[in-house]
Amino acid sequence: MKIRSLAAVAAIAALALTGCSGSANDASDPSAGKTLTYWASNQGTSLDNDKEVLTPQLKKFEEETGIKVNLEVIGWNDLQTRIQTAVTSGQAPDVLNIGNTWAASLQSTGAFLPFDSAALDAIGGKDKFVKTAMDTGGVPGEDPTSVPLYGLAYGLYYNKAMFKDAGLTPPTTWEDMVAAAKKLTTGDKHGFALAAGSYTENSHFAFINAAQNGADFFDAEGKPTFTEDGIIDGISRYLDLMQTDKVVDPGNAQYDNATRAVNDFANGKVAMMLTQSNANSSISSQGMKDDEFGVVAFPSPKGGTEVATMVAGINMSIFKNTKNKDGALEFVKFMTSETTQAALDKPFAALPVLAGVTPSFTDDAELAKTFSDIYENKSRPLPLVPAEDQFESTVGKAMNQMFATIASGGTVTKEDIKAALTTAQQAVEAAS
Repeated sequence: MKIRSLAAVAAIAALALTGCSGSANDASDPSAGKTLTYWASNQGTSLDNDKEVLTPQLKKFEEETGIKVNLEVIGWNDLQTRIQTAVTSGQAPDVLNIGNTWAASLQSTGAFLPFDSAALDAIGGKDKFVKTAMDTGGVPGEDPTSVPLYGLAYGLYYNKAMFKDAGLTPPTTWEDMVAAAKKLTTGDKHGFALAAGSYTENSHFAFINAAQNGADFFDAEGKPTFTEDGIIDGISRYLDLMQTDKVVDPGNAQYDNATRAVNDFANGKVAMMLTQSNANSSISSQGMKDDEFGVVAFPSPKGGTEVATMVAGINMSIFKNTKNKDGALEFVKFMTSETTQAALDKPFAALPVLAGVTPSFTDDAELAKTFSDIYENKSRPLPLVPAEDQFESTVGKAMNQMFATIASGGTVTKEDIKAALTTAQQAVEAAS
């Protein structure tokens, strides 16, 4: 299915909601109310790993409630398209995971159950969640259509041995980071790895680098402002890690997901990478020990705004056409309970979304403190506007092409960036 704005399919979704549901909970089915379909996003080292982690919890839920949960784990390259198809067709699961950055876009379709005061009370109340996490639930001022499940934040991972051997300390400014990366780029090893072929990763870092410059991709009315100088400069700074600074292997332009960059880091091919806190399990799976790497906040340029991450993470939503609303709410309550969260946060390396909970994704107290500080104090949510998904798609894919140009020996100027973002902005405006 062609990727398009979720907001643009709202009218189709409204029609679909009057049709059939993909849930097994049809009133004519004797198992009605006893089954839920759940789409989970890939959080672990593989789709099978997710199933191994989730299945015991789903069995526990069935034992407690009598409700069987049919699980499907969906990879990130497919999840948004699968959700869009479900929205337009009405063939939907009961409950699903979403990237929290999609919350406002999905809310605009009208296909999802609002968590009004009654629904929030049914899952244990709004106040049980960390405010930073809950703020990503949907359009500000409206009942959210998603609630937090897993918290994530970007961090700058660095190889301790490489830094020590080079006489370096963890960087605290962008300038220090680039200088360290240059010193650590030698032979077949590079100072940095990027998922430069992933449109989602590229859009995230376009946002973060722009935010460090005090720039926003949308104005207060939700209109795109993609060609602001601060945005152009931020993207240029990020591209220059490969183009001018030459601390990123040009082959990274083909890295269409974060896993490949993580593997390079874990195998000692690169000294630093920018990735989310759930990378720890993947790093360990490649044989790198927890005490062999450190994490600091992604640094801003000298004099810049201290923004180290967007508020990353996974939320849960319920399709409005579920035939088992009460069971779906009970399942969301179970998945966001302190007991279940404790069982899932460690294997999925997730930050707590529940207030007052100590991070359990690592036994390293310093690492837990670092990520908690980044998540709670140095983060900013991606634009909470219906066109957010189009921002990620258009800007991210434009950056994919820019990195591809650089990797093939070409040059990307600020004028080129502005031209590409002008086209991206026009696409977003046309889809609105």
